[in-house]
Amino acid sequence: MELVCPAGSLPALRAAVDHGADCVYMGFRDATNARNFPGLNFDIKSARLGLEYAHDANVRVFLALNTYPQPAHWGTWTGAVDAASDLGFDAAIIADLGLMHYATQRHPNLRLHLSVQGSATNHLAIEFYRRRFNIRRVVLPRVLSLPQVRRVIAHTPVPVEVFGFGSLCVMVEGRCALSSYVTGESPNTCGVCSPAKAVRWEETPTSRRSRLNGILIDEYAIGERAGYPTLCKGRFEVGGEVLYALEEPTSLNVLEILPELLRAGVAAIKVEGRQRSPAYVAQVTRVFRQALDACHANPEGFTIRPDWVQQLDNVAEGQTHTLGAYHRPWQ
Repeated sequence: MELVCPAGSLPALRAAVDHGADCVYMGFRDATNARNFPGLNFDIKSARLGLEYAHDANVRVFLALNTYPQPAHWGTWTGAVDAASDLGFDAAIIADLGLMHYATQRHPNLRLHLSVQGSATNHLAIEFYRRRFNIRRVVLPRVLSLPQVRRVIAHTPVPVEVFGFGSLCVMVEGRCALSSYVTGESPNTCGVCSPAKAVRWEETPTSRRSRLNGILIDEYAIGERAGYPTLCKGRFEVGGEVLYALEEPTSLNVLEILPELLRAGVAAIKVEGRQRSPAYVAQVTRVFRQALDACHANPEGFTIRPDWVQQLDNVAEGQTHTLGAYHRPWQ
């Protein structure tokens, strides 16, 4: 299994390359990128520098074009596809059917991966993309159980990439409108969930409050670690009780099922977090590099080192981890 790591900046890309990534994925500083946060991502110059650095280390670089084009700005998205080809990216990760059509027509040699934002959860959907657009990899949404992942792989010739570490969302990727409901902007169209311009922090004598476009998302006690305010991970009063009504902050971590993913035929493990720091990228990449190497060397005897779990929990959302849908008992 390959290790695919995030790069929201040139330092993060170098951290991923230096600590053992097989592939790095990045995005441009515009709405073509579902992690379009201020101060992050790449322009043409920095993308070229990143490609040179990674390719010199025999690390491949993918460009995430994983939002849905808006009619008034179609040229922004097609221009990004053109740049992916011109700059020599090793693949473009695309969600939108129209953009895939454009890519295959204009740049037939550009390798295409189906983004997780494309929401392909079964082998028939994947087969459509393979026949129509010759996709070379699919990234599965984080809603499938491990048996379901096995069944998809058994019925498709397309290599499958799954998420291995990072924040979870309640959505089937590509179909979330929660951020848009509150702020008018969503990752699917504008490239950002909970845009920073809509975030407000308030200090009170006894707490710290976070608001999103004026809506109270959470209230933290003095000394309590505060997360970035997103609607799906806010605490709200329900039936007289304040709780995480939609989803608790926690990170996916597949260390304990790495051998099962390997035996299932998973082609690549993806680390989430292009909005995270170079230190996060370095730490997660280093741990998963060591774990994957150990798993490949001896899958039957693979054991998890306690320091791996500790290092990952230190950077996990909510400082806890879960197997998410992989281990859910219902189908």
